[in-house]
Amino acid sequence: MAGIYIHIPFCKKRCIYCDFYSTTQGERKMEYIKSLCKELYLRKGYLQEESIHTIYIGGGTPSQLSITELQEIFHAIYQHYTLEQKVEITMEANPDDLSYNYLKALRTLPINRISMGVQTFNDKKLELLNRRHTAKQAYDAVLRCKETGFENISIDLIYGIPGETLNDWDKDLQTALTLPIKHLSAYHLIYEKGTPLWELWKRHKVEEMDENLSVALFEKLIKHTKEAGFEHYEISNFCKPGYQSKHNYSYWEGIPYLGCGASAHSYNGHSRQWNVASLSLYIKGIENGILNYEKEDLSPETQYNEYIMTRLRTAKGFSLSYISSQFGNLFHDYAFRMANLYLKKGLLEFNGDNIKLSHQGIFISDGIMSDLMYIQD
Repeated sequence: MAGIYIHIPFCKKRCIYCDFYSTTQGERKMEYIKSLCKELYLRKGYLQEESIHTIYIGGGTPSQLSITELQEIFHAIYQHYTLEQKVEITMEANPDDLSYNYLKALRTLPINRISMGVQTFNDKKLELLNRRHTAKQAYDAVLRCKETGFENISIDLIYGIPGETLNDWDKDLQTALTLPIKHLSAYHLIYEKGTPLWELWKRHKVEEMDENLSVALFEKLIKHTKEAGFEHYEISNFCKPGYQSKHNYSYWEGIPYLGCGASAHSYNGHSRQWNVASLSLYIKGIENGILNYEKEDLSPETQYNEYIMTRLRTAKGFSLSYISSQFGNLFHDYAFRMANLYLKKGLLEFNGDNIKLSHQGIFISDGIMSDLMYIQD
């Protein structure tokens, strides 16, 4: 089995924290969709005829596409790929795009999961982040998704926003968890170099949150979601039982996927490749039948490090026997030796045959992952 990721780079305006490739050149949408569909045809052999079990339309803002434009994409996918019977098909969306009529039209497409970028239910913080929706629009959009027949609804929240308090975050979580959602992703705000947020930080217009407060916000997140019946199945992801994001879980499980569109990444188990992050260069290349991309062949060290990094983020953890069979005794012995230091401290723990982060280990996960990475002398 395999997955397909479709990148839709168009946004009405850019959020100050986002470092994903995006553009406000909405007038080029049809031109881009034509190239995207051609890429799906040109690369139909990449997954070696594996059946597709997940499709994820991300961005950018996919909900900026019309129903006709989305139909074109699905036509190309169904024409050139074999889909499993119960395929998970996710589309990211902005709350203010999700009118009742648009949602009813989306229900005529194969989309069965909505992932909504809410970020916060605080209007002042939404304005700071340069989001184009209001808290009420976000709240109402979730209810409309449910009303129009979408059962699998996910929302994203951001914490660590400048000026945020424990009380602010408590209100955000309480509001989110009263809504009919099945999945919640919550990410700490990151100051990515090159973003407007980074520039504000450099000019001392905003300050990063104190680490102790960040930890307290994360603890509150874990507490509230657990009380609401959500499973904490990945560091930043929580779901009602049976509603994990199958597509994202495929990334963590190392399942191959094809990424189409400007800047989209692909993985086939042995290498990664990524398309050019330029609308014009992407379209020009596809028009000439040329795939404009870069590629990295993955060494055993890189594959081991990626396995540790992705699997240790999940509630399952990593398998020493898998490391031994896939990467050899050298990596097995290294992983066990480094993990043992944290097992003794109670920061890692056994999960059957696997090793995973303990509750306390989650709070210093980056450092633990870093120490388990293999660096060749």
